[in-house]
Amino acid sequence: MADGTQITDARTIIARIERLPNSPWHTRMRAVIGAAWFFDAFDALTIAFVLPALIPLWHLNPFEIGLLIATGYAGQAIGSVFTGWYADRVGRVPCAVWTCAIFAAFSLACAFAWSFPALVVLRFLQGLGLGGEIPIVQSYINEFTTSATRGRFALLTQLPFAFGILVTSLVGVWVVPHLGWQWMFVIGALPAALTLPLRKVLPESPRWLASVGRYAEADATMTHIEALVTDGGKRSLPPLPALGISVPPRQGHFADLFRGRYAARTIVIWVLWFTGYMVSYGLSGWMPSLYRAVYHLPLETALLYSVYSTTALFIGGCMVTIFIDRTGRKPWLVGCLLISGVALAVMFGAPGWSAETLMLVGLIPFFGIGAISLILGLYTAENYPTHLRSLGAGVGNAWLRVSSVIGPFLVGWVLQEAGLGAVFLMFGIFALIGGATAALFAIETRGRLLEELSPVA
Repeated sequence: MADGTQITDARTIIARIERLPNSPWHTRMRAVIGAAWFFDAFDALTIAFVLPALIPLWHLNPFEIGLLIATGYAGQAIGSVFTGWYADRVGRVPCAVWTCAIFAAFSLACAFAWSFPALVVLRFLQGLGLGGEIPIVQSYINEFTTSATRGRFALLTQLPFAFGILVTSLVGVWVVPHLGWQWMFVIGALPAALTLPLRKVLPESPRWLASVGRYAEADATMTHIEALVTDGGKRSLPPLPALGISVPPRQGHFADLFRGRYAARTIVIWVLWFTGYMVSYGLSGWMPSLYRAVYHLPLETALLYSVYSTTALFIGGCMVTIFIDRTGRKPWLVGCLLISGVALAVMFGAPGWSAETLMLVGLIPFFGIGAISLILGLYTAENYPTHLRSLGAGVGNAWLRVSSVIGPFLVGWVLQEAGLGAVFLMFGIFALIGGATAALFAIETRGRLLEELSPVA
């Protein structure tokens, strides 16, 4: 048990974070992280836009298509859990640097894949880094924000992920037909250049340092940040807010995710990640290939229709970013999942529609998943204390990957056995389950201090 002085020191560190005004330093930090997040999205969705070219080239059947999509997500699941656990022990920044380097290196290697089995293996290895980075960054961003502006601050940093999905589709429309599928992976390797700036620009999280009892380092980090924010003391900071919290240092364990109030939160978060991303990555990963294989559209047209869908996804991300601190998290979670579920259930009639009608109706769930994709990272980080935050986010993200592994196989099987309409009905059921779970059991986190929302037991 920490003594009173230690608790006061940790409380003071948090109060110093809470009083910081938004500044150019925050903008630079978000730019570096946002750039990495942009390429996360690019690498995650690249496979969806190279598959229409690989299917005829390597004569892939539906099972092989599903395997190629799922293998990358399997690597991401393993990387997410391990790196989330490790980041709670050694810090956020070192893990972020290494994961960024890993997924960039293997993205480049994917460009030289000579066969279907080789690409399957390389996608798995790429996934280890890609899955590991995202939960770390989600935790890191939340730990630097004030309670009043945390939603918009965090989502503005994550918005490049939604923009990256849009850009991936735009780039894929031109690059795949004109330069070849390999160049999509080459472009995705660019984040290797970000690993050095990550190390130099991003300080370790003072909240994390305090949570493990490294108060002197937390104080030095905050002093450095305060000097940058105030331009070397030329501008004054507000007085420290009085915080009625107790923050003893603690090391997290997996079992802690199921102790006390965190047991129910963990179950809810797992359900939301699984159902939300069963729809999100299922639709994003399969739609270009469905246009190609079911509607027999030309490659350029199939990719162009996917651009329209990802545009709706990006708009959804923009809208939730603007309003998240006014409306709270829960209305968006419930509304987007339920409305998307209803739209997808209506798409059961898609076999009788034209490809254009399918694309237009599909804009509704794409808008919803654009918002959900951003909210879940923020919401998960808010539901756990600092010593469990990366682990909780990592395991939550792992359920994203599990759904992304299962989803492609389900789509391939349902498509063969029951047809296209049943695929959309399946997605609709998952979305409705997620929306009902959020409506009944999710807590609202808007405007509250992280340590008040998620106290150390």
